[in-house]
Amino acid sequence: MTVRTRVAPSPTGDPHVGTAYIALINYCFAKKHGGEFLLRIEDTDQARSTPQSEKMILDSLRWLGLSWDEGPDVGGPHGPYRQSERSAIYTEHCDRLLADGHAFKCYCTSEKLTAMRRHQVAAKQPPKYDGSCLSLTDADRAKLDAEGVSHVVRMKIPTEGKCVVHDTLRGEIEFEYAVVDMQVLMKSDGLPTYHLANVVDDHLMGITHVMRGEEWISSAPKHLLLYHYFGWEPPVLTHLPLLRNADKSKLSKRKNPTSILFYQRAGYLPQAMQNFLGLFIKSASEEDEKTSLQDLIDGFDVHNISLGGPVFDTSKLDWLNGRYLREELDVGQFLDAVKAWALNDAYLTPIAEMAQARITKLSDLGGLVGMFFMNRIDGLTADALRDGVKIEQDQQRAAYMLALQQFDGLIEWNKEGVEATLRRTAEVLETKLKDVIRPMYIAITGQPQGVPLFDAIVHLGRDIIRERLRHAMELLGPASKKEVEAWAALLTAEKAE
Repeated sequence: MTVRTRVAPSPTGDPHVGTAYIALINYCFAKKHGGEFLLRIEDTDQARSTPQSEKMILDSLRWLGLSWDEGPDVGGPHGPYRQSERSAIYTEHCDRLLADGHAFKCYCTSEKLTAMRRHQVAAKQPPKYDGSCLSLTDADRAKLDAEGVSHVVRMKIPTEGKCVVHDTLRGEIEFEYAVVDMQVLMKSDGLPTYHLANVVDDHLMGITHVMRGEEWISSAPKHLLLYHYFGWEPPVLTHLPLLRNADKSKLSKRKNPTSILFYQRAGYLPQAMQNFLGLFIKSASEEDEKTSLQDLIDGFDVHNISLGGPVFDTSKLDWLNGRYLREELDVGQFLDAVKAWALNDAYLTPIAEMAQARITKLSDLGGLVGMFFMNRIDGLTADALRDGVKIEQDQQRAAYMLALQQFDGLIEWNKEGVEATLRRTAEVLETKLKDVIRPMYIAITGQPQGVPLFDAIVHLGRDIIRERLRHAMELLGPASKKEVEAWAALLTAEKAE
């Protein structure tokens, strides 16, 4: 048997370090056993998936030194490798489940489903579909279809018994079928949910080992049941612990930068980031924490992975990166790394376009564009943030928070989206756009004026902007929970309108 693993990210935002961590484990396991590693794009969420995000995922994984034997860009015998291009395959398999009596059409409206779940929660019952459409006759369904009533397709769940999930790291995990939901497999728009698509794809692509995050443990009974319904042998399952903050909470962009692009933009070397993620899968008995990708492959043992949850400690990453800069690069290589980081045409050209009309001599550039070459604005103070700002301090803090929330939700990171975000922020705060622009300018550039703000925000990137706005909020003092909830409610109301 040839070992085949995969990583299957969704192109709905910036590439996450958690994706890189999962990819590294799957890559090392496959190569350790002389197998193959695949990359599949799970883009069934058409409203949020973008080609830009897909490209960033592929570029960031390659930056980390990973490659794949099959994927959307390299091809392979099991393609296509984008789920959006496999809809006919999913329809065929969904129809098969319906014909075999393992799935059923559900015509319940969203209002009915919401009321159903509220009633269950009030009764302290697990919220799940109650199976009301199971009682429909063929004639009932034919009538509803003829009337054009939309439906989804749900999988049937046994009314009694239990499912035993065999997990490489956790042993046997038992689930009573009574608490397993009748999962939607095909949405009303004809697109599959993750649950159907991933099972069908993993089987047809010959995946032998599924190594994924522990958040999918509760879905494992549904997936194993689908394998049983199709008559397929399931892959070996390993549910990996999620990356954690220092306080053991789930790694979140609201506490730490989570995008690979942030660390690339911040000047970390790919070897150091690869090594840092590799520490989470090394044996604790190994003394030297510096290691190569080949060493990770040669020494890989899935049982070395602790279930305690690896802590994403950026101070350790800083230490490792410093070692690589000092110990692995000669002066020529160091210069090459600096050029690749920021002193290249691709990064400098937009900066030059922003700065050229705003200087009288080249030596003016340092003060004007230096902020493009740092993470935070060094030396920024609360007094500097308030300089010349007309809105009250609590409004200023709210402006940063509201902009952060909206920036996180932008599907396309571009000038139009940035401008719309700041305009909406001003509307929510019931103030003028210019009264929001100035505090944003200071927080992001460290100056009251300079290069065009919207262009600067786009060029710096989402994660650097998030870091700077979060830093500005810290300098102004923490907002109360009541204050945060009040501003968030206003933003929600604005969107609803």
